[in-house]
Amino acid sequence: MAYNTPMRATPTLHWALVSLPLLCVLAALWLCFGTEPAVEAYFQAHAQAHPGLSAALKFVTDWSNPACYAGYGLALLLAWRRGNRETVRFILILLFVQLVVSLAAVHFIKYTIGRPRPGQGWYFDPLTTRGNYHSLPSGHTTEIMGWTLPLALRRGRIWLSAAIGLAIGLVGFSRVYLGWHHPSDVFFGWLLGSFAGFATHVLAQTAWFRKRA
Repeated sequence: MAYNTPMRATPTLHWALVSLPLLCVLAALWLCFGTEPAVEAYFQAHAQAHPGLSAALKFVTDWSNPACYAGYGLALLLAWRRGNRETVRFILILLFVQLVVSLAAVHFIKYTIGRPRPGQGWYFDPLTTRGNYHSLPSGHTTEIMGWTLPLALRRGRIWLSAAIGLAIGLVGFSRVYLGWHHPSDVFFGWLLGSFAGFATHVLAQTAWFRKRA
């Protein structure tokens, strides 16, 4: 008698689970408000009326990525002390990709495009060093995707990917709610972060790097 082998979750499925909450949030914003100025006006008033929620989301937006720094730093130290070269290699690749994408590429795009942040008007100011014209893309969203997607792909656990997705959705929403980014900034941050996450995953699976583990 033939038995069906259970289908394993693919990297694409884990990426979808990680992405779904944030994309649902962005879709809801566009469907409910129609325009980004309407989103900006609503959340500006809502944040002023609900300081407790604003403080909670500020904590999320301020500490989500530092928590990743600390977590990966501790993991790197433990892996190095235990002689786990494979994990050390994975984290070093992750750090390299994050430096290239979430730091260098994001800041280059911000500087080149010069999109104003919410409340700063609607005229772009390309090649400016002013931080209030560095709205596109969302660096926080790019970073959190770049840190967590490789972990989801590496572990391959449905529950973990779903939990990571909720965290990313909360971070992305916090950037819009607090008036730091437009929804489209967060969307493009998600795209860049997805690229960073898959780049880390692919490089970690490359034979050239495995031979050096």
